[in-house]
Amino acid sequence: MVREISGGGVVVRRAAEGWEMAAIEPQKEASASPSGNKTSQKVLIALPKGLVDRGEKPEQTAIREVLEETGLTATAISKLGDIKYVYVRSWGDRQRVFKIVSFYLLRYLSGRIDEIAPAMRVEVKRAVWIPLDEAARKLAYRGEQDMARRAQQYLKSHPEA
Repeated sequence: MVREISGGGVVVRRAAEGWEMAAIEPQKEASASPSGNKTSQKVLIALPKGLVDRGEKPEQTAIREVLEETGLTATAISKLGDIKYVYVRSWGDRQRVFKIVSFYLLRYLSGRIDEIAPAMRVEVKRAVWIPLDEAARKLAYRGEQDMARRAQQYLKSHPEA
């Protein structure tokens, strides 16, 4: 079985209403119904993440992927945890892949959300700020929902963050 190692980030900033978190809406191909008509799809909200490059540590990957996919510069606060799962590639060789994604809590430093390179629009439809206390309900994937909850817990127990 092929193994993939990725890094991802939960980027937070303090707003007047409380903590906000950066999230992405990945690009996805429109599906078609059997009649050939395009079907409406629910908006999928996810955390920025990507494969670790050679010579890179997962924390560095998380910071790089956040910049590439959201337009934001951030710095690491703490590791939140790992998500492990198996999936089957839907392209090419259709191999089973064992994937580990290490997620980090990151503090927003600068940049404007959704100001990303045109080449990234192939992967990311848009990037948005969402209230951190709504993230566990809005994120599409259970493991990422858990990472948002861990970020909330960390920020509650570390008010200096």
